Amino acid sequence: MHVVLAGGGTAGHIEPALALADALRRHDPTVGITALGTERGLETRLVPERGYELGLIPAVPLPRKPTPELFTVPGRLRGTVKAAEEIIERTKADCVVGFGGYVALPGYFAARRQRIPIVVHEANARPGLANRIGARYTRFVAVSTPDSKLRHARYVGIPLRRSIATLDRAAVRYEARAAFGLDANLPTLLVSGGSQGARRLNEVIAAVVPLLQRSGVQVLHAVGPKNELPQIDTMPGMPPYLPLPYVDRMDLAYAAADMMLCRAGAMTVAELSAVGLPAAYVPLPIGNGEQRLNAQPVVKAGGGLLIDDAELTPEWVRANVLPVLTDPARLLAMSRAAAEFGRRDADELLLGMVYEAISARRG
Repeated sequence: MHVVLAGGGTAGHIEPALALADALRRHDPTVGITALGTERGLETRLVPERGYELGLIPAVPLPRKPTPELFTVPGRLRGTVKAAEEIIERTKADCVVGFGGYVALPGYFAARRQRIPIVVHEANARPGLANRIGARYTRFVAVSTPDSKLRHARYVGIPLRRSIATLDRAAVRYEARAAFGLDANLPTLLVSGGSQGARRLNEVIAAVVPLLQRSGVQVLHAVGPKNELPQIDTMPGMPPYLPLPYVDRMDLAYAAADMMLCRAGAMTVAELSAVGLPAAYVPLPIGNGEQRLNAQPVVKAGGGLLIDDAELTPEWVRANVLPVLTDPARLLAMSRAAAEFGRRDADELLLGMVYEAISARRG
């Protein structure tokens, strides 16, 4: 059996694809897996690092909304669809699984022309153009939110890395805090704006760190590799403030933390919910509003807070985040609420859908 995965461009598309690839390999070590990608996507690094074949196709960016540019897409896609078809033919693929973005659409078109099954996975609450089109070509559509409007949608969640999906935060908390040089017993806030960081979050947390320290809270801050590390004078004996350019072991960061201040990308929301880590979500203020929609269900369930980017201030952190961090009973309640919403088995559920699609085509 051979499966082609179409989820290049950003980590939000690539990581769920790689989590499915890992699940396929666990189930059948002989399965062939090829990931579609472009020369300028993160997949050029992430896919080979995980030991999977990468098939490159030309990049054709898609408009986010219906615009006159949309009518030029079919013409621009011809070459990239042909390249995807060649990969499908070479690998004798049994199925194409798409995760959205500009790699997925040519994958869907190529699979349809080759008459092989299509499985669609949509991570965001508001589907993108590629998956809205892909969902028309198959009844095997997996989504991350229970109220998705995609045709044939089945709620499975987002496939996660095993290090996250199997994480027991309580069991490794002391080990995780020791790994970062944090105090074993103090309330801990984790701050991250994603793999590249977020200037707004960095500025606000830098301004409020002294207050958090005086309140007995330590901070682990993933600043982003291209951002300057904040220079904060810490008085001797104060709780640690640890700014880092990047955190490779997010599983340990989640285990070390009691709460997180972060953006609301679909993958971030899924990971925090799965491990039961409460968060203050600050949706990215650009795009089509999908980050706010991503966070709303877990916030409504009681597993997090939600604040607009423009309204995030040091005063808001003092008035809303600090009271949670210093209240063990409230932290426990929010953690349980987040975990109730989270899904740890999405990779296995999506794996089952892939086999179902292949079996249905074989009759």
